[in-house]
Amino acid sequence: MKPAPDAHVASSELPQEASGGGTNPDAQGNSVSQRQITPAAVIVILSVAAIIGLSLWYVAQPQPLLVQGETDATRIDIAARVDGRLSQRPASRGDNVVAGQILVAIENPQLLTKLKEAEAARAVALADFARVQVGTRPEVIAARKAALAAGEASVTLSQQTYDRVKQLAERDFASTQRLDEATASLDVAQRSAEQAKLAYQEAVAGYTAEERGVAQANVAKAEAAIATLAAQVAELTVKAPAAAQVYQVGAEPGEYVSPGVPLLSLVDLSDVWMRFDLREDLVKGLKPGDRFEVKVPALDDRPVTVAVRTIATRGEYAGWRATRATGDFDLRTFEVRAYPIAPLPGLRPGMSVYFDRAGAR
Repeated sequence: MKPAPDAHVASSELPQEASGGGTNPDAQGNSVSQRQITPAAVIVILSVAAIIGLSLWYVAQPQPLLVQGETDATRIDIAARVDGRLSQRPASRGDNVVAGQILVAIENPQLLTKLKEAEAARAVALADFARVQVGTRPEVIAARKAALAAGEASVTLSQQTYDRVKQLAERDFASTQRLDEATASLDVAQRSAEQAKLAYQEAVAGYTAEERGVAQANVAKAEAAIATLAAQVAELTVKAPAAAQVYQVGAEPGEYVSPGVPLLSLVDLSDVWMRFDLREDLVKGLKPGDRFEVKVPALDDRPVTVAVRTIATRGEYAGWRATRATGDFDLRTFEVRAYPIAPLPGLRPGMSVYFDRAGAR
């Protein structure tokens, strides 16, 4: 009989089974948690946390208030000051012109004729003024002097005749009628001699200061008429007042044009600004001289620094603002003009611009 070795073997196997087959709760939980927390789970958790954080940060940030405007430039409307027929128009739409360049030529023959008439009238006035300045011609003075001598001789003869008739009448050798005739003849001769004397003195003295003034005034009047017509004739050729680009054409060669009717429209591309229509609640705090940054979509959203130069003195009603909304009221808009700090190539009138008013405050 050998029971002892079998019992030893059985007893030795029992602890091994007990040690290998028994379970520890703490050790089992740790092993399970190590299997669940993987790198992928960590990435997911961090991503969710980042999204939540960014969402909270975005909500806390002030919302942008984009204000859209457009660029504009100085526009010059060219009109004729005289009527006539359009003969030439060297400039066409889109052409760049310089200051003093001929834009339009107008024909008006009647106006040119009036100018010639005025020049002839001035020549007459100048000749008359020269005549007055020279004075009386020597031939006229000599004729007046001869008339005076004849008058004096007639007075002498009439006086002698009167003396003889008077003596005869005193002796009753001549009638009273004869004496009256001699007296009348003497009086007429004396008056004629006095008239000749005054005419001679007038010829010697020449024209008066008043007559010279009238002649000079006639010359000035004629020159003023010429200046007026010459100015109108000069307006037959319309020139560009400044360097600009032809924007619109209102008349073609051969058409009859009237004063005040636009012939061309020019745009000065060197004077471009940006116009914004801001509500009155957005104008608050904005003043001339303030600078902010705008973007031009047509130029690849290029940022441009502009300075406020003018703000409209009076606002206009904003039609897009509700008037019947509860707690709302009408707001007016003010036109704000901002000019680029530096020249921006490619910026043209009509381009859209925008900026963040909330960020510009």
